[in-house]
Amino acid sequence: MEFAALREEMVDSLEHDTKAVVQARPTGTAMRAVPRHEFVDAGHRAYTDQAFEHRGTRVLAPSTVGRLVDALAPERGDDVLVVGAGVGYTAAVLAEIVGGEHVHAVDIDRRVVYDARDHLASAGYGDVLVDCRDGADGLPEYAPFDRVLVEAAAVAPPPALCDQLVDGGRLVYPEGATNQRLVAVEGGEVASVHGPAAFAPLLVDGEQASAVERNRTVREDRERAARAAESRAGWEHEWIDWDGR
Repeated sequence: MEFAALREEMVDSLEHDTKAVVQARPTGTAMRAVPRHEFVDAGHRAYTDQAFEHRGTRVLAPSTVGRLVDALAPERGDDVLVVGAGVGYTAAVLAEIVGGEHVHAVDIDRRVVYDARDHLASAGYGDVLVDCRDGADGLPEYAPFDRVLVEAAAVAPPPALCDQLVDGGRLVYPEGATNQRLVAVEGGEVASVHGPAAFAPLLVDGEQASAVERNRTVREDRERAARAAESRAGWEHEWIDWDGR
């Protein structure tokens, strides 16, 4: 109850203070539901509007997460890709809006991926898929996506991410190097600008502490098993085995 009250206060301040950074109702409702203290080991300070450090990366402040999600404008059932898994908090907020099975996150650092998975599972968002790979390559196995959110700055959105959007889909990212702005891209063009931004640049292979590695998850194993079961019956397998002899 204590943390729930702190969440309410946090979101109230983001919605109604002079900044009013959270304006979309789904964003505020989702942030009221997600237990941020499960993602940030800071006790009560998890509900203050401040950023933290985690394994050499920045954990975004709640106001920044709210701005990103507002700009992305996700709807229930949208398939969403988050580039930059972080501690998993943004993915959890999105899961509250679109459903956990529709959220996919990637990060180039394997240790960050492991931590994000643990946090999401502990907070009740185990259906969110988190994988370790170069974010600029996206996640083609699960494309196309209705929404793509990049939590790192780039001069232009990586072509692979644009290619993995559905027609009419939206990509949100911090544009620029030093003087950044948060932009939403639709149809290859900037559709809207959502104020200034200050993000670390999108990493490439070799700039992270740990190597890129493919990590299967329980969800992936379940999905692959289901596809295999649909594609071939047991008797068919036996027939093929015997025929090969």
